[in-house]
Amino acid sequence: MSDVERPITWRELLAETTAVLGERPAARWLCETACGLHGDEFLAALDESATERMVGHLDAMVARRRSGEPLAYVMGNWSFRTIDLMIDRRVLIPRPETEWVAEKAIEIVRACGPSRLVADLGTGSGAIGLSMAAELPLSGTEVWLTDASVDALDVARANAAGIGRSAANVRFAHGSWLSALPDELHGRFDLIVSNPPYIDVDDSEVQESVREWEPSSALFAPSGGLGDIATIVDESPKWLRPGGSLVLEIGYRQGDDVSRMMNDSGFVDVTVLPDLAGRPRVALGRTVLS
Repeated sequence: MSDVERPITWRELLAETTAVLGERPAARWLCETACGLHGDEFLAALDESATERMVGHLDAMVARRRSGEPLAYVMGNWSFRTIDLMIDRRVLIPRPETEWVAEKAIEIVRACGPSRLVADLGTGSGAIGLSMAAELPLSGTEVWLTDASVDALDVARANAAGIGRSAANVRFAHGSWLSALPDELHGRFDLIVSNPPYIDVDDSEVQESVREWEPSSALFAPSGGLGDIATIVDESPKWLRPGGSLVLEIGYRQGDDVSRMMNDSGFVDVTVLPDLAGRPRVALGRTVLS
């Protein structure tokens, strides 16, 4: 893409990258990643020369992006609420909808005290669980992150290092949904949250790039996309304390089915909230107070 025999500035590289990709925000993010500077610091360095190593790194990322690889995987990191996450093909790319799920979960748990025990099932990169650990009080918080994928847990463990002292409140467990948790925690959780697979394998709305690049085990579920949700809804009551809450990200056409499941499993105050686009996205309910 660039002539590395002569000095080239980041202003020139940004213009070239934008022309090649046809998407200026992505071009800037890739340039910032290659440069190692972000935001105002990058803008202040636009007329500085890039090193040969930096240009090589940028060229490699541009080639990957042009091949169709999602931007988050190319960059290797992605922002989620207040934290930055390492992201690669072992885990899903966090979406804005999931930030909304995390916000509702954090809002509910903040009302608990003086201690709070929460679980993020199928944590993937750790986005929801680590956000809870980072944003909830340092004292009295315990967050369990579970996943059936050893690779995903490795990513989540690496990301835990990025939340500083709050990482001391995080526990990891390998296994399928709630079966990964220690038996002695039955009936003790204040909140269980999950962004489980909820897409039917034949769903025609799924983008081809998503099918090609992101882990299918974190996307697709049996029974029309409801299989894993049904397992979580069925098993959660025995893990939650009286008055404990379940928060789920769901497909925008699944609100009625998931509400019915939660009511049938004994949850009360079952509600389905819209995402920022106005589509049903977050199902929540609580167990009956004893």
